[in-house]
Amino acid sequence: MRTPNEVDKLKAEEIPSPKSLVRELAEGLVTAVLVAFVLKLFIIQAFRIPSGSMIPTLDVGDQILVYKLAFGIRSPLGDHYWIRFHDPSRGDVVVFRYPKDETKDFIKRVIGLPGDHVAVRNKIVYINGKPLTEHYVQYIQPLDFDQGVRDNMPDTVVPPGQFFVMGDNRDDSYDSRFWGFVDRRKILGKAMLVYWSWNTVGKSIRFDRIGKRIH
Repeated sequence: MRTPNEVDKLKAEEIPSPKSLVRELAEGLVTAVLVAFVLKLFIIQAFRIPSGSMIPTLDVGDQILVYKLAFGIRSPLGDHYWIRFHDPSRGDVVVFRYPKDETKDFIKRVIGLPGDHVAVRNKIVYINGKPLTEHYVQYIQPLDFDQGVRDNMPDTVVPPGQFFVMGDNRDDSYDSRFWGFVDRRKILGKAMLVYWSWNTVGKSIRFDRIGKRIH
């Protein structure tokens, strides 16, 4: 049986000093910051949708998670891959560095793969001479032959290591029809999930969009 002095000593040993509590909190905070940094750098990153080029799949104000390991492990200091997995597939929604200004990130859907023949005829996309079935597309304007490549684009061959991308809001998307292809090395990851959505017009939370998978 312990004496009162021994019991008091055990209780004292169980209670951390204020100094050790501060140290534990600091260590926990540093660890959390490091984990968040590594996650953002290599694994998953959050992006906000600022425009309507991907409506109805993605709306203005959607905040999404992009899986950066979908196609390989990228160097954080450049555009090369340390380890490459599979290439993007047709239909993947990807985030990439805009070829005309790499300080900007764009999000579009992969339509043409390397070696594909891509054409647009009266708004319909043709891949290797066959019409592409697209359940995700929205058209908001009538066919207009004065719109150039928006509604009619001549047959174009996708070069090796490049991808042809388009927005789902097909009449209001600035994409590969206008500025060309996306280099495989510039693709940052695959869009996976809407984790938050804010209606910028009505200033309200869109609860029905939270948790929506992107496909």
